[in-house]
Parts: sequence; structure tokens; C-alpha cells
Amino acid sequence: MSMATIARQRNKSGVHSTKQSVGVRIKNELIRNRYLYLLLIPVAAYYLLFHYGPMFGLVIAFKNYNMGQGILNSPWVGLQYFKEFFSGIYFKRTLANTFIISFTDILFGFPLPIIFALLMNELRSNKLKKVVQTVTYLPHFISMVVICGMITDFFSVDGVITKLIESLGGENISYIASPKWFRTIYISTNVWQSFGWNSIIYLAALTGVDAELYEAATIDGAGRFKQLWHVTLPGILGTIMIMLIMRLGQVLSVGYEKIILLYSTSTMEVADVISSYVYRMGIGGNRYSYSAAVGLFQSAVNVIMLLLANRLSAKASDTSLF
Repeated sequence: MSMATIARQRNKSGVHSTKQSVGVRIKNELIRNRYLYLLLIPVAAYYLLFHYGPMFGLVIAFKNYNMGQGILNSPWVGLQYFKEFFSGIYFKRTLANTFIISFTDILFGFPLPIIFALLMNELRSNKLKKVVQTVTYLPHFISMVVICGMITDFFSVDGVITKLIESLGGENISYIASPKWFRTIYISTNVWQSFGWNSIIYLAALTGVDAELYEAATIDGAGRFKQLWHVTLPGILGTIMIMLIMRLGQVLSVGYEKIILLYSTSTMEVADVISSYVYRMGIGGNRYSYSAAVGLFQSAVNVIMLLLANRLSAKASDTSLF
């Protein structure tokens, strides 16, 4: 038997044994952690049934969907509804409103939880820290309907905040019905409701910063501000970048619930966003295929923004989602 034949047989047996060993390892892993994998079944079933399964319905964006005919039997129309949206009078308005509200919310709402978490990290009194955290977390758990009711009442003509503004020399108007003030009220209340809850991830990241780095900085004579700038912020930079990437990936996903509960005919011009437009066309107008096309466009832009933000983050800071 030649040396080449022996080598080929050894290679085959090596590959076979490697495949067998991988299979054995996988089998042993499944057996050893079988109860943990069983716990994954309900979660996987939930995502398959309620997240991935309904994606099949996106096909109606390319069909003239009729409830009587069903999804499969409805006629194909191709890109008709996409063209209708892009050439319609609402395309520029809804797209501009969505970008303005979303980017303004990022500008003010993204840094605040980071600043708040850094300030909380500097507090030495645990009792005060718990009180502040409880107070700032509570708005997140208040129903959106209740929040919008409070906003409408406070900023109405006879509202508490309107009366306060009037006492300081301002106008006595319904600020929530004013196109000039709608976005300001919407974004500021968004920030108020979410900054405490959003700070949790940064507070958790701060606990992972090595305490020895602070000790070394103290020995080198660094004060609190220098420690914050040179130790704390670099320690949570990865978390900040990941959260920013994920936020930019939702740039067109301005929630329709709060918009619909707050806007009126007087503020429609500055308040109508893509999500509220989809809701109005789909649920209100029964134009399911058209609203599906608009929603698909929204999701496609979000994916593009996510990939772009991830690429830029990977180049700038070597931090990325994938």
C-alpha cells in the first residue's frame, strides 16, 4: 500500500472521528442541559407564531388584498401601492415629521439616561439613590392612555401648566392643540417618561467597570471629573454604542399610539408620522394592502439605518452588533 493511500485513509478516518466527536458533544450537551432547552420551547414558539408567522402577511403589500378572497387568491399588483405612496401628498409630510420627531428625540432623549446614570453612580447615599430611582422609573409604568390624558389636561386652556405659563407672562392657549408647540410637548414628555427606565442598562454597565482602575486613577491624582472622563465613560462606551445603534435602527418607528391620542386636525400637519398614517389608512380606511406597503417601506428604512449605524460604529469604535 502506497504512502498516499495510507494518508488518504488517515484523513478520512480523522474527518469521520471529528464529525462523530462533534455529534457526541452536541448530544451530551442536549442531555446535560435538557431542562434549560425545554424552557426555550415556549419562547421559540411565541416568536414563531406571533413574530415570524405573521411576516407571511407582508405579501399583501404586493397584492390587491380582499378579505373575501384571502391572501393567496387576491390578485397581484406588484409595486402599485409603493408608487402610490411615494407620489402621494402625504409622503413628504409623514417622512419629514417622522425624521424630525425621531432625531430630536434621539438628540435630547439619548444622552439624558447616560448623564442620569453617571450622576446616580456618584451618589453615596443608598436611601437617596433608591428614592430617586423609584421616582424616575414610575412614569414608564403609567399607561399611555393615562399619560396622554394628563398631557391633554395640563396643556389645555384651563390646564395647570398653561396657567403657570400665563402667570409667567405667556399666552393662555391650548398648547397641545398648537402646531407650534405640539412637537416640543410630545418630545419633552417622551424624555420625561423614559429617561429613568432607559438608564437601567447604563447603571448595570457601570457595575462592570473595574474598581482597580479608579484606585489607580486616584493614586495618579485624578479627581472625580477626570475619573469620570477617563475611566467611567470608556468603561461603558461599548454599551453606549450598542444602544445608539439599536436606537438609530428604530428611527422611523415613532409609535402611533401617543401621536393618535394627542394630535388633532389643527396639529395634523406637524404631528402625522408614518406609523399614524399606516394606522389611519389600514384600520380607519380599510386599505390593508396600501398600509402594508407603507409599513414595509418603514421597516426597510429601519433595517438600512441599523446596518449603516452598525458599520459606522464598527469603524469608529470597533463596537458593533455583528
